[in-house]
Amino acid sequence: MFKLIRIISLFALLSAWICSAQAPLAEERILLTFVPNVQFAPFYVGIEKGFFAKAGFDVRLEHLQEPEVLDLVAVRQADFGVVSGEQVILARSRGRDVVYIFEWFQQYPVALVHSDALKLTDLEQLRGLKVGIPGRFGANYSGLTTLLSSAGLSESDIEVNEIGFNAAEVVCLGAVDAAMVYANNEPLQIRDRAAAGDCGDITDVEVITVASQVDLVSNGLIVSRSLLEAAPDSATAMALALKEALQFSINNPAAAYLASLRHVDTLPGDESLIAELEAVAERQAQFLAAKPDRAGVAESRAELLRQLAEQFDASVLTQFQVLLNTIELWDADQLGVSALASWEAMRDTLALMGFLGGELGDLSDAFSNEYVLGGSE
Repeated sequence: MFKLIRIISLFALLSAWICSAQAPLAEERILLTFVPNVQFAPFYVGIEKGFFAKAGFDVRLEHLQEPEVLDLVAVRQADFGVVSGEQVILARSRGRDVVYIFEWFQQYPVALVHSDALKLTDLEQLRGLKVGIPGRFGANYSGLTTLLSSAGLSESDIEVNEIGFNAAEVVCLGAVDAAMVYANNEPLQIRDRAAAGDCGDITDVEVITVASQVDLVSNGLIVSRSLLEAAPDSATAMALALKEALQFSINNPAAAYLASLRHVDTLPGDESLIAELEAVAERQAQFLAAKPDRAGVAESRAELLRQLAEQFDASVLTQFQVLLNTIELWDADQLGVSALASWEAMRDTLALMGFLGGELGDLSDAFSNEYVLGGSE
């Protein structure tokens, strides 16, 4: 009798496991900004490597403008979106009750770039110089305001030139002394032009990141307050799945690049590069099995770039190098977690820009680390 009961119990457990394994995945949209790009590799990894499916989601990615993402998530026409921290603060000031639950970029992605001939040793030396920005909006403008403030300057102390998203061309023409850019790709574009002799007298550039001066909250995953009230487990599952996909991308950039190919039509698909990356991804997986520390993994990425540069032309490797540069902005000891101080610094920047009026508001419920930490802070 005891054996029969035990057999029945085991059968019941096996049946429950099979039913669970066969449970249909929940269809979810994740709303992203910009356009499909290798910089979104963790989301492609989440799909291709099954991290989202393991968490119970059948994920579809959509690319919209940030205001659209915020509006759709706020009213739960989509449960998950990715926007910048500054946009979360602005949206909340307009009554959009969204909550930021995962800091994807641990470093603010914007920087000041200038010719190394300028010999800029202190930001105070920007006084009187021409500085290019895309326009008086977005992360580049916030970054410029923060850098100026950190040096005791204001916009009136420099000559601001609105140049659109054409920093490489404008800097190489010498039309500005410096420009606000995205640190992971635009300095690389200028250096490539300089190497080709297509950047005037510029032979190299220096980069001053906003993150080196002030810690501002950056891009991350948002949900609505109503989702957290109705389905907190869903928020936790998505945050943890994204964390796994992000860590995978940081640890094995070759595999992350390969996972991006199906999603980004513009990625170079050179057969020899793909074959090499497949071999590299396998070797990296073996290396990771020994559980190297974060510094060891970072060195493996640097060594990988050195090896690839000996085999391939720089133009073939540009997007892979963009991925490696972006990984440096994601990497941290603790992925996904944001701090109140960085939110307050972002709020103060927006106030300096005149975007918040007189009401700065409380930020303590604008974000939560509870979900990326598995449900308990």
